[in-house]
Amino acid sequence: MRVEHAELSLMGARESNQDRVRAEVGADAALLIACDGMGGHAGGERAAEIAVEILAQRFRATPQPLLDPLGFLHLGLGAAHQQIVRHGVEIPMDNRPRATIALCLVQRGGAYWAHVGDSRTYHLRRGQVVARTRDHSHVEVLLREGVIGPEQAQNHPMRNFVESCLGGEALLPEMDLSRRQPLVGGDVLLVCTDGLWAGVSDANIAGAFAVPEIPLADSLQGLGAQAVAGGGPTCDNTSAVALRFLE
Repeated sequence: MRVEHAELSLMGARESNQDRVRAEVGADAALLIACDGMGGHAGGERAAEIAVEILAQRFRATPQPLLDPLGFLHLGLGAAHQQIVRHGVEIPMDNRPRATIALCLVQRGGAYWAHVGDSRTYHLRRGQVVARTRDHSHVEVLLREGVIGPEQAQNHPMRNFVESCLGGEALLPEMDLSRRQPLVGGDVLLVCTDGLWAGVSDANIAGAFAVPEIPLADSLQGLGAQAVAGGGPTCDNTSAVALRFLE
C-alpha cells in the first residue's frame, strides 16, 4: 500500500493545546486518529492522550491487514472510553475529562471510519467531498432536517455543544461507524478536530487537496492557516491528520 501522510496541530488562540493527532502507517494498513480533549486544566489533554495511545497500541498489536476493521474500531473506542472514565472516576462528574474523536482505517483499497462527537473524517476526491461524518450535535440535527443551512451552522451559538463523547459516564457513548468506502488513486482522507472544520467551509477543505502535485503536508499547513484565520480571536486548537491514497 503506497500512501502519503501528514499531521498538523496548531494551538490557535487558546492557552494550551488539548488536541492530539496520530498517523500509524504500516505496509498493509494505516490508522488516522484525531482527538479533541475537553476538561479543565490538563484534564482534556490527558483524555486525548489516553485515547490516542490506546488506539495506536491496539493497532500496532493487531495483525494487518485487519480481519475485522469495524470490530477493531468499535472495540478500540470502547477501550479508550473505559480508560478515560477510570482516569476521571474520582473527579466530580461535570469536571471529568472527556474527548471527541474521529478514526479512519485504510487497507486493501478501502477506508472505514468511526467517530464520537464532532471530530470529523472527510473523504475527498478531485476537489470534491465524497463523504464526511455527521456530528453528534444539536446543530447537525438542525442541519440534517433543513431547519438551518450550512452558513447558519457555521455561526450557530450551539455549534460547540456535543451530545456524545469519550469519558464522563461509564455507559458507552453513541458512536457511528461507516461501511467500507472504496478508494481510487489520489483520494484524500482527512481526520480533524472541530477547530479545523469550524474555520473553513467543506468546499475549502476539499479544494485544499485538489492539486495532487502539491505535497500533502503543504496543503494541510495551508488549510490549517486558513482555519486559524477563519476562527478569529477565539480560534480553537486546530488539528488534523491527512492521508493521500496512491495505490
